[in-house]
Amino acid sequence: MLSFIIALLVNLLIETSVSFTVVVPPDPVVGQIGSSVILPCWIVPPEDAEALEIRWYRQEKFSNPVLFYNHGKLQDTQEEPYRNRTSLTSRSDQSGGLKDGDVSLRLDKLRVQDEGPLRCYVSGEKQYASEDVFLKVTALGSTPVLVPKPLDDDRVNISCRSSGWYPEPSVTWTSDDRRVLHPGGSSHSRGADEMFSVHSWTAVSRSDAQLVSCSVSLKTGELKEGRMDIQGIIFSESSGPWKALFFTFLIFALLGLGLVGFFLYKYRERLTGKKPAKENSEEETMEKLTKEVVGDENIEDAVVGDENIEELRKHAVEITIDREHLHTELTVSKDCKIMRDCPDYNHTEDGFPYQLCAFGTQSFASGRHYWEVDLVTPPKPPKDYWLIGVAKHGNFHGKDRSALTPSRGYWFLCSDGPHGFHINTDPPVKLPLTPRPEQLGVLLDYDDGLLSFYNVKENKHLLTISSRFSGSVVPLFNPGVGDQSPLKILDCPKPEESSEDSSANPKPDELTVESSQPLLSNNSSDA
Repeated sequence: MLSFIIALLVNLLIETSVSFTVVVPPDPVVGQIGSSVILPCWIVPPEDAEALEIRWYRQEKFSNPVLFYNHGKLQDTQEEPYRNRTSLTSRSDQSGGLKDGDVSLRLDKLRVQDEGPLRCYVSGEKQYASEDVFLKVTALGSTPVLVPKPLDDDRVNISCRSSGWYPEPSVTWTSDDRRVLHPGGSSHSRGADEMFSVHSWTAVSRSDAQLVSCSVSLKTGELKEGRMDIQGIIFSESSGPWKALFFTFLIFALLGLGLVGFFLYKYRERLTGKKPAKENSEEETMEKLTKEVVGDENIEDAVVGDENIEELRKHAVEITIDREHLHTELTVSKDCKIMRDCPDYNHTEDGFPYQLCAFGTQSFASGRHYWEVDLVTPPKPPKDYWLIGVAKHGNFHGKDRSALTPSRGYWFLCSDGPHGFHINTDPPVKLPLTPRPEQLGVLLDYDDGLLSFYNVKENKHLLTISSRFSGSVVPLFNPGVGDQSPLKILDCPKPEESSEDSSANPKPDELTVESSQPLLSNNSSDA
């Protein structure tokens, strides 16, 4: 009796066990956005699948499938984003289709959201089987656009931009002999359509290369490349005394031609007695010629000089630390100018201590304001860790890195020791700033939405962040941890203004030094 029951159970198990399997490719299926792709899936051993139930569905969405076939036809039950985009098809020309057990899925008009695993599920009356096919979506973006900007030191800063990529691409700079050039910085942004845009830049000289190439590529090996011949750019557009001399010569040459033409006209008029319908005076001719030659570029050159820091200091304001909103692990001097981490503070977390923030007592809602910060106390070495910028008034609570974004009212430049420098744009942008600043100047242009940083001792503009401010903002400081030197806010009195200078009030982008870094834009509104 017992042996009969066992035999019956074994027979029942055999009848209800899986008698077929489904097979799918082991590697991901790759398709480009907007195109069609076939996800192969077939039954082994082959059998007619027309009478079987076939489902393609995403994880945990069995009841709301991508495609549902049953009772010999496609059913209306379907996840809405896939309506009119799916069908059953043959995986190859040699396939016999459903009658041969081929249940492959065709997916049209691929989107970024389609990426991921899709399950192929086949079920009969007494058996079923399923396997996952991984779909990888890519998008080849636009050809990189290269834009040059000549610099004063006989180099040229080349900016490279491209958009419409997926997934996030990488950028490589190379010379004409295929040497890899180091980028000055790179940033990626992601649009509402989930596609990536990339912006990178590098500074090169004539000795570096004849041609410079910017390649944007995916891990699949697909890439697009833009090239630029830098030799002609540097010779024809480099700024300096020769450029000013050239424009001066051009102005006088054109004025001379104008005068010669004027006297020839007068001579002809005296011989013929004829006058044109409309004539211009000598003064009008000279004025017109001058306007045609003297453009914005010469006006910009005219303000270039060696006293740029003095121009910045015309907007100097006194900054002190707000003790009321000082982090408990920071110490501050009696005059509220010097701060550092507490001696007994133990920083146990990885990364920069973003929570150790201090804020200025002063707040600003308009105008231009400048202050300087000392980052070295000789003979001690310069600080490796610090954070300096501005924050929206009222954002006084210690927060982690993810909360310190422009959209939440924070704008800053951070030095994170061996990890280098970065600004808190979204996504963050790393910057190679050399030499390491020992004295940092900060210029807030509230009305134009600009926050600029300067290496005071090197007399150099480092970078400018472009944003939109609303409400009052206050200076933001963080001395980091572990440095020997403290962070010190310097007294920076306004220089005496001459009568000639009092009428001029240059903006940050008109100041003396030209930056080797582009203006970094983050057009996010404040929280």
